[in-house]
Amino acid sequence: MESLHPNHEELSAAEKELERLHTLVGSARADGVTSGAEQDRIWAAVQPNDKVTAEELELVRTLIFDKVATKEVRRDSSS
Repeated sequence: MESLHPNHEELSAAEKELERLHTLVGSARADGVTSGAEQDRIWAAVQPNDKVTAEELELVRTLIFDKVATKEVRRDSSS
């Protein structure tokens, strides 16, 4: 089968991890509430090897913390 994107390059391991984190964050805020379990999964994805990249921090900050601060997303720490 011919590729639809012949110039498409494979993602690096770091890019794949960032994409996975973006998916986790997206699903965590989809209902407007982030649970404790979702927060744990996000931090586990950010810190698998005790190294946190600037891109990971920025993603979590803009898609979770900023949304909580503006009350677009509620943080539920009861779960």
